[in-house]
Order: sequence, then C-alpha cells, then structure tokens
Amino acid sequence: MPETGIPAPVPDTGLGPVPVPGRLDVLAAGLRRLTAPNPGVMTGPGTNTYLVGTREVAVVDPGPDDPRHLEAVLRAAVAEGGTVRWVLVTHAHLDHAPGAARLAELAGAEVVGFGARAGFVPDVEAPDGFALESSSFSLTALHTPGHASDHLCWLLDRPRVLLSGDHVMDRVTVVISPPDGDMSQYLGSLRRVADLHPEPEALAPGHGRLLGAPRRVVEAVIAHRLARERRVLDALERAGRATVDELVPAVYADVDPSLFPVARRSLWAHLRKLAADGLAEEVGTSPAPAYRAARAARASSAGDVPAGA
Repeated sequence: MPETGIPAPVPDTGLGPVPVPGRLDVLAAGLRRLTAPNPGVMTGPGTNTYLVGTREVAVVDPGPDDPRHLEAVLRAAVAEGGTVRWVLVTHAHLDHAPGAARLAELAGAEVVGFGARAGFVPDVEAPDGFALESSSFSLTALHTPGHASDHLCWLLDRPRVLLSGDHVMDRVTVVISPPDGDMSQYLGSLRRVADLHPEPEALAPGHGRLLGAPRRVVEAVIAHRLARERRVLDALERAGRATVDELVPAVYADVDPSLFPVARRSLWAHLRKLAADGLAEEVGTSPAPAYRAARAARASSAGDVPAGA
C-alpha cells in the first residue's frame, strides 16, 4: 500500500489582532480578550481570557493562577463599570483553570465548570445545555469531550460566537492525550460543532486569534484528523507490529522532530480509536503501547506471520 499523503493544514481564517499578553482587545460589543502571560510551545501567544458582558461580567478561562493577570482582568471589568459575577472554565487543564478560585474570591463571583477534577472545584456544575443568563447576554454550555473529558465550549448568543477553549484553535490541531483524551469522542464533538445551526459568526479559541468561517475551519480539522488516521493505519500495516514511539517518525514526517514527544500522544489516541474501530489491536503496554494492524492479527492467527511482526 503506498504511503498516505501529508494531512492538509488547517485554513487561516483569523480575524482581528493577534493576541498579545497583557493587552486588552475589544473583539465585539460585550466581548473582550485579555491574554495571559504564559506563551509557549503548547499555549501559543498565551491563554486567552474572555470577558463577556459589561455590567454583569462572565470571565471565561482565567488561565494560570497569576496575580498580575487576574488583577488585570478585574481592572478591565471595572473600567467598563462592570462587576465579575461568574468565572467560567472550558476545562481543568493547568493553562486554563487554576486562576479561577483566586479570581472568584477577589471578585465575590461563582466558579462554573463541568465538574471537579485536577484541583479545580466549581461552585456550580455545568452539564451539557446549561445556560447562564444575564440582562445582556446568554452563554450555553456544549459538552465537547475529546481534548479533555470535561471540556466545554461556551456559545454566546449576541454576537453568536463560540468560545471554543482547546476544542478548536488558531491554525493548529490540538493534542489528544490518552487516557483522558479520546480521539473518537473528539471527532464526534467536532461534528457537533460543525452542525451548529445557525452557524456561529466566529470562534473565540483558547489560544490565538478570533476565527471566521467556523464550519469551514471545523470541517478542515476533521479532514486533517482523518487523513492523519489513514497515515497511522498505513504505517502500522506496513510495520505489522510497532510501538507508538516507533511509528512517530513515519506518521509525523511533516512535523519538527522536537515536537515528537507531543505528537506521540495524539498518535496513541489515533491507535486507540483504530483499535476501538476493529482496525488495530493492542498487543503490549511496556515499555510503550504497542499495536498491530487487524490484518496482521488475522494473518498471525491463521499461522501466516507477516514480515516485520
């Protein structure tokens, strides 16, 4: 079988200014962005903290527990004559949620999230469909597991913008890290967002710029993931049997080798999905997860051990 081609990149539909840590950007009426000072390989320019509303303010993803950033968030709310009433998180990862408790304490606000985990404890749990209503806006929780099992996107009604956390980001695909990260769930959650009607006007991701053409972006992410999956299966069938680490160079030949330790997590998530789909079989976990293609497994059980097994 010939090697499957490199997945197409996610399109660039960025709108407005590039996030800069510490700078407040007005994205639309009642929607502002203040980027935390935590830039890096995994966070891009930094974690985007969103302020929704002007009088009654909901802060989405306060980011790390950084006193300077949290004080800047409070100043931004007060400057518009507002009060922080709610602190929402998209998920409990360390670059999104640790600042929630301190900010809520400073502002006398409620913490809202999917549920307690990894040191994050919400005052109010927000299941799928949970609605937060104020006099000027409404935010609805969409449970979008995949990147994390507790991941929520928050759909703002006016303007109709989806605050997508780490579900969809600016020009890059997110890491799916098992066992909490799940590729099957992630693809299902992406399809749910692609099918939103009416289509949101924009995506407001946890890292990077505001994104236009949300459906086009999400469909491109789905296509990218499925193309990567085909590449994983192709490499596994050629190897017969291989560990996650052995497959990384072939599957991610288009990625800088310095990122291989990160890429291996998503590769493992792809292999787990292929196993769940009956296209691969897990055959070992030490020193690294190992798999063989279902075709190789069938040949082995019939007494015909393929080359490379």
